Amino acid sequence: MLEEMSIRNYALIDSITLSFRAGFNVLTGETGAGKSIIVGSLSFLMGGKAEADIIRTGCDEASVSASLSVNENNTDVCEWLKMRDIDFEDNTVIVRRNIKTSGRGSVYIQNIPVTRQDLSEFMGLLFDIHGQHNHESLLKKENHRRLLDNFCEIEHEVKDFSKVFLELTDKRKVMEASLKNDREREERLELLKYAVEEIEKAAIQSGEIRELENEANKLVSFEKLAGFIQSANECFSNGEQSLLTLTRRAKNALDSATSADSSLGEINRRVDNFYYEAEDIAADIRAYREKLTFDPGRLEVVNDRLVLLYKLKKKYVLKQDIKDNVSASDEEAILLHKNKCEKEIEALNSAEENRDKLKSQISLLEKTIRNNAQSLREKRTTGSEKLGLLISGILKNLGMPNAQFQVKIIPKEQNGMPSYGVCGSEDVEFLISANKGEPLKDLAKIASGGELSRVMLAIKTALLDQASGEEAPAQSDGVQTLVFDEIDSGIGGEVALKVGEYLMKIGKFKQIFCVTHLASIAVRADNHFKVEKKLESGRTFTSIGPLSLKGRRNEIARMLAGDAGSAALAHADELMSKYGVRSD
Repeated sequence: MLEEMSIRNYALIDSITLSFRAGFNVLTGETGAGKSIIVGSLSFLMGGKAEADIIRTGCDEASVSASLSVNENNTDVCEWLKMRDIDFEDNTVIVRRNIKTSGRGSVYIQNIPVTRQDLSEFMGLLFDIHGQHNHESLLKKENHRRLLDNFCEIEHEVKDFSKVFLELTDKRKVMEASLKNDREREERLELLKYAVEEIEKAAIQSGEIRELENEANKLVSFEKLAGFIQSANECFSNGEQSLLTLTRRAKNALDSATSADSSLGEINRRVDNFYYEAEDIAADIRAYREKLTFDPGRLEVVNDRLVLLYKLKKKYVLKQDIKDNVSASDEEAILLHKNKCEKEIEALNSAEENRDKLKSQISLLEKTIRNNAQSLREKRTTGSEKLGLLISGILKNLGMPNAQFQVKIIPKEQNGMPSYGVCGSEDVEFLISANKGEPLKDLAKIASGGELSRVMLAIKTALLDQASGEEAPAQSDGVQTLVFDEIDSGIGGEVALKVGEYLMKIGKFKQIFCVTHLASIAVRADNHFKVEKKLESGRTFTSIGPLSLKGRRNEIARMLAGDAGSAALAHADELMSKYGVRSD
């Protein structure tokens, strides 16, 4: 959930920091006030492409940052962060992106630099933004299967299928290796044994790379280090002006002074403590200096050892090893590779003995895959028909009376035979005919951003309706925040009332942001923000802020009639009363 967002020097925005709450949030304002700038800045923070011309005139850099509240049950987000060693406390993640006039920029998640692609991937797990043809998850066909599976309530079955599929894939690889000719097998065994022997010979100790790097740095900087220690020693111990000599004089003087005036006792005690502490420090510095020796041979030994360890890391630590063992040190990763080699050696040596057993296991897994894939297909086929009809019905309520929505099941095939993937034996694709007489086609080919926004609203509503009861969180995915920009395009009357009703319904379970011109939608919101364009000192800028009850009343009146006259205010009062707008 988006808790706070700060925007600096973005388009007409000078500097804004906004706090947001859960539920249905609405953004309104006059045409041209800059509502699209707010959505654009959020799109920028989500990793969207950006040019330097978004920077406010006269400024060198634009930046957008946000504080995000992450649900600890969102395993996709937690695993994404864990794989990149990015920690977060109190379920809060800070994201920041900037762009300079040169066109270059930087991206940070928890103050750790990441790529724009990483940012887009991470934010896509938390946000969906819909408007101006910016429909992140809806236009990705790989998400269609996930949404259907959620509607069919078969996510756990799909995960179980994936585990069996991956187990079958691994066993087939072992079988394939066992069926290679003897020469290939011997070459592989020789390579694996060499790797094991090389790593064993190195006798790697956990943490030694960091220790060696520290020691090498100390040896390389020995001359400077010795100089610094000598200077410190002279300050403490050498000559009449050394710290110990001067402190001793002060101590003796205060001893005599205290005998004449007992009120100096506390100061004298503190000087005594200071003197003895200085003596201890001086002794420690002398001891360190006496032990400080330079051994050129040791530096060579340390560098040779580091070269060996770096070589083994580069040679044997694969990206997949790092991905599978995100908490392992470099040394542990090398040793883990050795263990993998030893297991493969064992598997190759025993391949002949276990081949019949392996064939039986593969046959059993293949049967399980076929049966489970058939079960998944039947449930997806049934669910696709229900979901298509449900979404089509919702779209009719949302001002698309002739829309036909279809969830298409596409069987996987290879050489005319059924094939299987990690999630089953079919792909899923959402198709739509927005107008009567038009054929069903890809969602990406819908011309209207408003129509696409309503399609996503219909999908989210259908998934919500599938949930059992008000307490069900309806988490069709990990996405916690939805942004709708053009959803009221070309609608009004009863359709607008329905759109507001659906947004309010989903807002009970997800954070919603909606830019709208319609009072009948705005009055349904839990939180109302107004976007305004102002002129100060000859410069134009866009501002945004939450409305009080009075401010909201005036804004709804303006949306109804273009001003806040008595008739418009009366109508606003009627709407606010009807939809139970909370007072401050």
